[in-house]
Amino acid sequence: MTKQATQQLVATSKKIREDVIRSLAAAGSGHLGGSLGLADVFTVLYFIILNHRPNNPTWPNRDRLVLSIGHVAPVLYAALANAGYFPKEELLTLRKLNSRLQGHPGRDHGLPGLELSAGSLGQGLSVAVGMALSAKIDEADWRVYSIHGDGELQEGSIWEAAMSAAHYKLDNLTAIVDRNFCQIDGPTNKVMEIEPLRSKWEAFGWQVFECNGNSIPDLIKTFQRVNSFSGKPKVIIAKTQMGYGVKSIQGDYRWHGKAPSPIEAERFLTELETHYQMIDHD
Repeated sequence: MTKQATQQLVATSKKIREDVIRSLAAAGSGHLGGSLGLADVFTVLYFIILNHRPNNPTWPNRDRLVLSIGHVAPVLYAALANAGYFPKEELLTLRKLNSRLQGHPGRDHGLPGLELSAGSLGQGLSVAVGMALSAKIDEADWRVYSIHGDGELQEGSIWEAAMSAAHYKLDNLTAIVDRNFCQIDGPTNKVMEIEPLRSKWEAFGWQVFECNGNSIPDLIKTFQRVNSFSGKPKVIIAKTQMGYGVKSIQGDYRWHGKAPSPIEAERFLTELETHYQMIDHD
């Protein structure tokens, strides 16, 4: 990939983070930390990896993206808007009455580009397994990607679905774990330890990949490796930082489910600008 193309993706990730901050400040509630941390993952998915058509959201041959951790809806909405699914101005209606952009994605709200109404943690992988199995039965060549929080892996239903995916050899399925080591009540190792994470997925019959989830070049290389592998379902353990890009809140679990005030939002946008200026000089 050319340096210019990578720089364009980095610029897109900045726009997505800015949109997340602004939409949450306008809403006055929502989940900021995980949304900022996942912006690079969503940038790479929507602008490089996914086979999709924003002007035809229900195109039968599209890849399916299942957001299992529905509370990071702001980053999904920002990615969809920047990809052209709906006008960016609508992002400022987040969580408003009668808005299509509710706190958790809902297919019944009429927003294009959604594959799952998300809310209850631990459910998305089962849905993704069903989609991937359907594609195998129909001999379709589209792929399924599902996104999960590391705290979500404390749900037993995740591992039931993981076992099913391996049993049916669903190599058209890739799970992405947002490994930021944080959840709403504190660090994951304090709430409920999930390590050794890699060996757990391997024991359930998955091929495991690990990467820096806040590095666009590393994410691209990892997805390319993933999509060249066959025979097993795949999982990417993407190591991210909650609140990435805003130095004053990076890694702080207290920003898991908190929105910035208008004053905080302006400060965060300034910190974000500084962060990306440093990237430009690297």
